[in-house]
Amino acid sequence: MKKQLSLLTLSALFALHISATSAQDYLIPEATPAHIVSGIHAADRTAEQVGRDPARRPAEMLTLSGIAPGDVVVEFAGAGQYYTGILSPAVGPNGAVHMFDLPYTEERNGEASRAFVAAHPNTTYTIVDYNDIVLPANVDVVMNMLYYHDLSLNAIDVAVLNRKIFAALKPGGVFIIEDHNAAPGSGRRDTMALHRIDPELIKQEVLAAGFVLTAESKLLANPDDDHTKMVFTPGTRGVTDRSVFVFEKPESGVRTF
Repeated sequence: MKKQLSLLTLSALFALHISATSAQDYLIPEATPAHIVSGIHAADRTAEQVGRDPARRPAEMLTLSGIAPGDVVVEFAGAGQYYTGILSPAVGPNGAVHMFDLPYTEERNGEASRAFVAAHPNTTYTIVDYNDIVLPANVDVVMNMLYYHDLSLNAIDVAVLNRKIFAALKPGGVFIIEDHNAAPGSGRRDTMALHRIDPELIKQEVLAAGFVLTAESKLLANPDDDHTKMVFTPGTRGVTDRSVFVFEKPESGVRTF
């Protein structure tokens, strides 16, 4: 099994983060592994990235993923390097972080992403249509943060991609997904207009690829979000109601349906 904490331990960890934090004060839970803390404190993270930490809660999210030094990580939609800037020092020189972005991001983020890779030797950056993607083998963790809903918007065959992710992961490897919640039962009805997705659809699709669901967290839940606003709306951006799922490739590597 991937290096994950039990759900009981996770509950205790997140209970340490009791009070809300301001954009200037992100309280990292005391039980956060040292390599993750080191990544969050990386000197080259920008003020803008650090300012997003209270809403993104990277310490808890990466603890959920079970990421460890030496791990091979695949990050979808890494443009902007919010998570990559934490992951690179967290996995260390014996690990690797492979970012994959779609071609439309080149104009806005390509140059900056290549500059990031030049400064971080354990990272790679690939612009590719996800329908044609070739993932590295023996991956420990795959991350899709706030971008699963975008796959269908870009004509990606989600079922095929999920199967490729399953094949790329080691037995016991983890696929962690965070996304903006749409109304229950809405499927992809609001994906185009609101950039949201029904969390139950994510579960159905990923489980269909052979994964098992090992954790479902309310860490980023917001009961005040009524799921009717576009996620970039002022006052809504950064505080949407979000689901977090941790899926695992079974140790046997056998897909079950």
